[in-house]
Amino acid sequence: MFKFLQPKVLDTITLFHKASNPASIRIATLLKQAAGSGAAVSDNAPAKKSDFELNITEEAPTTEQLRTMLDYVGKTAISSIISNAQNETEALKKFKENGDNLNRPIVVDWNNGKVFTGDNESAIRKLLEGLPKKN
Repeated sequence: MFKFLQPKVLDTITLFHKASNPASIRIATLLKQAAGSGAAVSDNAPAKKSDFELNITEEAPTTEQLRTMLDYVGKTAISSIISNAQNETEALKKFKENGDNLNRPIVVDWNNGKVFTGDNESAIRKLLEGLPKKN
């Protein structure tokens, strides 16, 4: 009879950013455009503004966030998150020793379990195109 509206939960995208890194600046610009201006996220066609929550931080991830990111990428790609790490234990140790071992920029889609590292604009564009759009 009555249809109750569930509150809409937005996908949360976090960029672990480094302002001195040109790749990180490009990724931050791309994400900001998709989140706020309705600018095209595709090279060819304009898109509606994506409906997601964007967090850009220069802070290091928490240990729990790092563990989650490592789970998302899997054992074979741990070194894409933490330089020269071969497993989760080694990654956590290297991260605690030196936060600069974190390979920024890192984009994390927490709701869909996806992580993108470095200057992978095409993969990030594909991620953004798959997110719900605002009406």
